[in-house]
Amino acid sequence: MSHEKKLNELEATAICGNDISSSCLYVSALAIAYAGQYAWIALLLVGAVLFLFRKIYGEVVGALPLNGGAYNVLLNTTSKRNAALAACLTILSYMATAVISASEAMHYLHTLWHGLPIIGATLGLLGLFLVLTILGISESAKVAVGIFLVHLASLTILVACAIWYLATQGLDNLTLNFQLPVKGGSIVGALFFGFSAAMLGISGFESSANFVEEQARGVFQKTLRNMWVVVSFFNPVIAFLAIAVLPMVEVGEHTETLLSHLGNTTGGRWLGTLISIDAVAVLSGAVLTSFVGVSGLMKRMTLDRILPQFFLKENKAGSNYLILIIFFVLCVSVLLITNGQLGPLSGVYTISFLSVMAFFALGNFLLKSKRPKLPRPVYAGIFTVTLALLGILVALYGNIKIHPDYLIVFLQYFLPAMLVVYVMLNRTAILNLVLAAANSFATHSPRVSRLSRLKVLHMLRELHKQEFVFFTKGDNVSNLNKVMAYVVENEFTTRLKIVTLLKPGELYPQDLLTDIRVLDRAYDQIEVDFVTLEGKFGPELIDQLSKEWGIPKNFMFIGSPGNQFPYHISELGGVRLII
Repeated sequence: MSHEKKLNELEATAICGNDISSSCLYVSALAIAYAGQYAWIALLLVGAVLFLFRKIYGEVVGALPLNGGAYNVLLNTTSKRNAALAACLTILSYMATAVISASEAMHYLHTLWHGLPIIGATLGLLGLFLVLTILGISESAKVAVGIFLVHLASLTILVACAIWYLATQGLDNLTLNFQLPVKGGSIVGALFFGFSAAMLGISGFESSANFVEEQARGVFQKTLRNMWVVVSFFNPVIAFLAIAVLPMVEVGEHTETLLSHLGNTTGGRWLGTLISIDAVAVLSGAVLTSFVGVSGLMKRMTLDRILPQFFLKENKAGSNYLILIIFFVLCVSVLLITNGQLGPLSGVYTISFLSVMAFFALGNFLLKSKRPKLPRPVYAGIFTVTLALLGILVALYGNIKIHPDYLIVFLQYFLPAMLVVYVMLNRTAILNLVLAAANSFATHSPRVSRLSRLKVLHMLRELHKQEFVFFTKGDNVSNLNKVMAYVVENEFTTRLKIVTLLKPGELYPQDLLTDIRVLDRAYDQIEVDFVTLEGKFGPELIDQLSKEWGIPKNFMFIGSPGNQFPYHISELGGVRLII
């Protein structure tokens, strides 16, 4: 997507809408499996929770309109470690999205071509998108719009045909289904488990936050509204119509392809075929979104030195091929471990996705307390955020209670990912331990000890030579101390430039220099360089200094700007807020 021409409402809605609305193809069957004839109520409750999150996302991303979703929010409101935790959960969510969407697409294709080997075809589809993204084929807004409009048209036709079918055939089946015993013996229990499983239906809601910088001003809020309208209408309505048209036994027999079976029943073979073709297209679009999204997120993490630097290697097309290959391998492994079954896959997906949503709610609380002066277009009340977070926690508990074994599958991926990140974030301590071990071997093996020490010391020098910048308006010693503490705790560096900008003829305050000298002595592990420049703070100056000093913009920090700040945070090219 071009950064020159910003995406309009339809284009931005289509890109994230394909992701969230693809869940319409399988979430009704999942909700019915747990809530039975009351699945549509569970899906309405999901829509209510999503309504609360519209304001939460609107406030957080409106205040910090930068790509990266929950990772970006926590990076600008708390520590790098917390941001890395959210990033690992987002990667897992992308992974499960890709596998579920590819598997579901092949299940729908299987209704048209019965000889299709589903697992093999799913592997082939994942491999196809690996090749396409390595070749540099990203998400085209025009293609996304086409797929999205066809998808909405197909779902609308399906709903219309089902309503016509009920008008001509009667509601006998609906009556019979509502006479069946409630799943689990209680309506409250059925709704609890149905609601928990049905939260999968809003996965993809976070995707718009991952490309907010490419959207025209004011578009982000509209994408949230449009996504909410689509899933809050189609998911409950389709679930209700499926219960009204089909015997409950048939729903269970067609879990993976419920909508095409509903189409065959209500409109005939042509409608079932249309739904299957549409499903293959929109679910394939969701697979592509996963590959593109994870590549952007992992590249950002690598630039922030949370992941190994070799991930930045690019081919001639500009793709980070190592990131894409590793993501593909992880997707294949989760597909083979779960044998392509929707249940375990949705369990991994839901746990990771709901955790990301919970982090967004927590990020909102942090934004209110730590960045109160940041301008924001929307404000979510404390009660709204608390209620939304409770809804997410209830759904998380419900999913783990339904299938505790799915938590094991989730942890099999989450824990190794966090271990890699933990090692990367604690490289200095680990290398110092290796250095101490090398010193202890000096008497037994002097040559090995000397070579090891030289290698480790070289790695430490390379790690710490990166310089960082903090722009100050003349902060008091308390704020400057917070800056020093943040840099020591979160970054690998021994050098920090503290920069203050002056008007022509203006002198810097002597107290500022005195404070900086005190902190320089207090934090002896960091060499502070105090720099005064004539000029005005803004994107042009940041560009100039980044090139002149060779310091990436994401290694430049500022304090929280107030209402009078003339720029959007997104215009500063990735400069971070740390106080």
